[in-house]
Amino acid sequence: MNARSRGWCMSILTLFLLLLNTSVKSASEIDPYKVLGVTKSSSQAEIKKMYKQLAKEWHPDKNKNPEAEDMFIKITKSYEVLSNEEKRANYDRYGQIDENQQFSQQQQGYRHFHNGFYFDEAFFHFPFNNKGSRDPADSKYALHYNQYVNEVVPDSFRRPYLIKITSDWCFSCIHIEPVWKETVQELEALGVGIGVVDVGYERRLANQLGAHRTPSILGVINGKVTFFHYAVVREHLKQFVEDLLPQRLVEKVTDRNDLQFLNSWHELNKPHVLLFDQVSAVPLLFKLTAFAYKEYVEFGYVDQGLSETANLLKQFNINTYAPTMLVFKENTDKPADIIQAKGMKKQIIDEFISNNKFLLAPRLVNQKLFDELCPVKQFHRRRKYCVLLITGEEESFTPGNKAFLSLASSNTKEVLRFTYVYQRQQQSLCEALLKTRDSTPPQVVILERRNAAGKVLYKHVMGGWNGSEEDKQKLLEELEVLQKDPSILNYDATLPELNNELASMFLIQWIYTAYDYLTQIGEDLLHNNWREMMPLLSLLFSALFILFGTVIIQAFSDSGEDKESKPKAKDAAKTENGSPDPASTSSRPPKKNFVEVTELTDITYTSNLVKLRPGHINVVLVLTDSSKNILLSKFAKEVYSFTGSLTLHFSFLNVDKHSEWMEALLEVAPEALRADGDDDEASHRMDYTGYVLALNGHKKYLCLFRPVYTGEDPDAKSSEEEGGAGGGRSRSGSREDQHPRKAVTRSRSTSTLQIHHKLDRLGLWMERLMEGTLPRYYIPAWPSLEKITANK
Repeated sequence: MNARSRGWCMSILTLFLLLLNTSVKSASEIDPYKVLGVTKSSSQAEIKKMYKQLAKEWHPDKNKNPEAEDMFIKITKSYEVLSNEEKRANYDRYGQIDENQQFSQQQQGYRHFHNGFYFDEAFFHFPFNNKGSRDPADSKYALHYNQYVNEVVPDSFRRPYLIKITSDWCFSCIHIEPVWKETVQELEALGVGIGVVDVGYERRLANQLGAHRTPSILGVINGKVTFFHYAVVREHLKQFVEDLLPQRLVEKVTDRNDLQFLNSWHELNKPHVLLFDQVSAVPLLFKLTAFAYKEYVEFGYVDQGLSETANLLKQFNINTYAPTMLVFKENTDKPADIIQAKGMKKQIIDEFISNNKFLLAPRLVNQKLFDELCPVKQFHRRRKYCVLLITGEEESFTPGNKAFLSLASSNTKEVLRFTYVYQRQQQSLCEALLKTRDSTPPQVVILERRNAAGKVLYKHVMGGWNGSEEDKQKLLEELEVLQKDPSILNYDATLPELNNELASMFLIQWIYTAYDYLTQIGEDLLHNNWREMMPLLSLLFSALFILFGTVIIQAFSDSGEDKESKPKAKDAAKTENGSPDPASTSSRPPKKNFVEVTELTDITYTSNLVKLRPGHINVVLVLTDSSKNILLSKFAKEVYSFTGSLTLHFSFLNVDKHSEWMEALLEVAPEALRADGDDDEASHRMDYTGYVLALNGHKKYLCLFRPVYTGEDPDAKSSEEEGGAGGGRSRSGSREDQHPRKAVTRSRSTSTLQIHHKLDRLGLWMERLMEGTLPRYYIPAWPSLEKITANK
C-alpha cells in the first residue's frame, strides 16, 4: 500500500512539474524583440519609436484584420518588457517575461538530483549555505561563462564593463562592498555594464578572465580585459572606467577649430554633436555616449569657461546656466536639433542621438549603413523606400548634388530615405541598377528591399537628374504615386554587397589599437602583474623559439640523418635474414613516436571518463609497473595514425594500483569476457596486462580488446604439430579430455608470450572501432576509482 501511494504521489508531482514547465514555455513564446522589430542593441528611443508605429498600425479601431487585436496585445506586452530596464535585463538573462522571473531564478537553485527530482537547496536555508548567503545585489549582476562570451563581449564594443571577482569565503571582499555598491549605482546610471563573478560557481569564467585572486576588479572594453590595480575608492574606480575608453572619442572645440570640426561631415559622412558645459573636463556620461555611437556620430566638447569659446556661445546663443547639446548635419550654420537641461540623463541623451544618427542625405559607404538606412520590408504597412542618387565626386556634379540635398532637407515622411552613392566607389551596385538603361550618372532610382539576400524592386526617374525645378517636380510626383500604388516599381534585381569605403582607415585604427596594447603592457609591467602577463610572455618566447630555434634544430637533424643512413641499411638486411625486428611488426609505422597518453587516476577519472563529452571515446591501455614502458611504446605506434580524430582520447590504467576497478568493471559487464565462448578463462584469468578498453562515458558502454599472440613460438608450433599428428584420437576423445590439452596449450603460449606482441592486432581493432562495427557492452554506471589497491 505504501509503495502504491508513493507511486501515485510521484506521478502527480511529475504531472504538476510538466504543466508548470509548459505554462512557462507558453508564456515565454513571445519574443518582444521580434514583435517590435528591434535588436538587443537597440536604444530606448528606437524601441519607443517602433512601438508608436506598430501601435498605430495594429490598433483594433483602425485595423480590421482579424489578428489585429492579438497583435496589438503582443505589441503592448513587448513594449512593457523592453521599456523597463529591469524587465528587459530579466528577459535577456532568462528568456522569460516578468511574471516568470521568480520561477526562472528558482531554477538556478536546482542543484541536486535524486530519484528523478530536483531539490532546491536554498529551500532549507542552512547557515553555511553559500548560495543562500550571497548578496542579492551581486546576484543581480552575476555572470555566467556563456553569458559573458555571448553577451558581455559583443556588448563591450558599445560600452565598457566593470566586473568584480569575488567568492563566498573572501573576507577582503566585505571591506570593499560599500564602495563597490556606491560606485555601481553611479556608473550603471551612466551606462556602464556591471558584472560579478563568483569563483566558487564560475571557476571557468574566472580563469578565462585571468583572475587568480579575490577580490579583483577588472574592466572589459572591445573584448579586452584590463585589471584595476589601485585602492578601491569611488574616484579611482570612476577614473579607471574613464581610462578604459579610447583617448580620441571627443574633440575639444574652440573658436579656432570649430569650422574645421563641423565641415568634416562630408568627409566622415556623419552628423556632428557639440556639448556646451561649464566644467573643464569632458563629462564621463558624454564620453560613454560618444563611445556607444562612435560609428554614427562625431562628438565635440565646448568649455564655456574659456575665453576662446566666446564667439561660439554668441553665435549659437547658448545659455550658460545649463548644459546644451547641438547636432549639426549638412548645414553647419544652423543646428538640426537642440536639447538643453540642467540634469541630462542617459535616457534623454540616447533618445536625442538615436533620432539624429544619420545625415539628411547620407552617402552609402558600406553594406552595414545600407542595411540600416534601407531596411528589408517586413509588413505591408511598414514599407521603406530609398531614393538613391547615383552621382560622382567631380565639380560638375555639385549643383545636382546640392539640389538633391535640398529636396531631402524638406522631406518629412518617415517611409522615405534619401541617400546617394559615388559611381566610381560603388561600381557593382550602380551597374546592377543601371543595367536596364543606357544612361550615365547622375540618375535617381527609387528602390525597395525585399530580402536580405539583396533582392530589390526599383524604378528609374525618367530624364535623369540635373537638379532643375522640373527634375524636382518630376521626382515628387513619382513619390506621390508610389505612396498609392507600389506596383510602379517595375524592375527587380539582386544587388551585390557594397564596397567598404572606410577600409582605408584600417591601418590607422590598427596603429591606435597597437598603441593601446603597448600602453597596457607597460602598465602591467609597472604593477608587476606577472600572472596576467604570462600568456603574452609565453607567446613572445614561442615566437623567438620558432624564429631562431628551428634553424638550429634543422641543422642538427640534417647531419643526424646522414650519419644514420648506413646503420639503417644494415639493420634492414638483418631483418630480412634473421628474426623480425619487434618495432617493425606494427601495421602502421608512425612518423614520430608521440601520442598524448594520460594516466587514468582518481583525479582525472571524472573529466576523462564520467563527464566525457557526448560522442567522445577514451581508449585506455591496461598495464602494470613492469610492462609500462614496453606497452606504452607499442601502444603509441599502433594508435598514432588515429590521433587526428578530435573525438578520441588516449589513457592508460595501472592495474597494480587499480585492479579492483578493472574487476568491478568486468563484473558489471561479464559478457565482455564471455564473448569468445570461453567461460572458464573469463572467470579465472586475472592477468589484464595488454587489454585495451574503448570507453564511452556519455552513453556508458565499452568495447574490449584482448591481447592476441601473433609472434613465432617454437614450443607452441611443436605442440600444434603433435596435436595434428594425433588428430584422430583427439577428435574421438571426450570433451573432458580436450579441456586439459587446451589449458596446457594456452598456458604454454602464455608463458612464451612476449609483452610487446600483445598489441600486434590493435591497429585492426582501432579501425573497427572507428567504423562502429565492434560489439558494445553497456553498463548501468561507472564504478568508482577512488580506492588504490595495496601492494601485496
